[in-house]
Amino acid sequence: MNKRKLAFYFMAMPAVLLFFVFHTYPALQGIFYSFTNWNGYGDWDFVGLKNYLNVFKDSRAIHAYLFTFKFAIVSTIIVNVFSLLIAIGLNSKIKGRNFFRGVYFLPNILSILIVGFIFNYIFAHIIPQLGEDLHLEALSKNILGDPDLAWIGIVIVAAWQAIAFNTILYLAGLQTISTDIYEASSIDGAGKWKEFWSITFPLIAPFFTINMVLALKNFLMVFDQIVAMTGGGPGTSTESISYLIYKGGFQGGEFAYQSANAVVYFIVIVVVSLVQLRILQRREVEM
Repeated sequence: MNKRKLAFYFMAMPAVLLFFVFHTYPALQGIFYSFTNWNGYGDWDFVGLKNYLNVFKDSRAIHAYLFTFKFAIVSTIIVNVFSLLIAIGLNSKIKGRNFFRGVYFLPNILSILIVGFIFNYIFAHIIPQLGEDLHLEALSKNILGDPDLAWIGIVIVAAWQAIAFNTILYLAGLQTISTDIYEASSIDGAGKWKEFWSITFPLIAPFFTINMVLALKNFLMVFDQIVAMTGGGPGTSTESISYLIYKGGFQGGEFAYQSANAVVYFIVIVVVSLVQLRILQRREVEM
């Protein structure tokens, strides 16, 4: 038994060491530098909580937080509504459902950056040209160049790609429901809408919780789509928190300040996720 334990330790230790070196240690280092005035090179001095206080006074940072939450909430709702509808359709007895399951999952295996660059071209050239040919003024301009509409383009791309993963999770949940329950409900005269709210939705509540928490967390960390599609523009209208931290920390000489911003950002995501879990899991118990 001791030899088996030793073998397990030998197998686990390389992964633990790599995780510590490339993840835990840099994170701890970032927290340390958040209490200094270091700009990424040269000497530094301790400044205490000054960087953290400045984050809450920074209008650009506040705008980034507001944009990120707006984007994350809207995207989470869209993704979960559409992925649940698609999962219900793919779970029904239709011809070629395995083929359609593969097709709907394809976006999830594509590179986010590549998808972002492709949609950037679509929004900038193909859709405006199509709008001009059809004499539709609403489609004749590049929405990514409009400060008020650019975020919608990012939502469309992020949701289109994220729906694939959430659909798979909902499908897994739907397949845990016994068909006998639906047969009994149909005998009792329950309609499809009644079946959904009284049987399907309550029984997949744990999967709904997982999808909501993961989706909101992932969208709060939006970065690749911003880089590929808008670069935070026009102006700073689509500048997310993670993109602001990256741009200010690595390009703007604000390493320590953005490290403090990153710590605040981490705490916000953890708190939001815990609150979500608490509320949604309480709902599961009530059901």
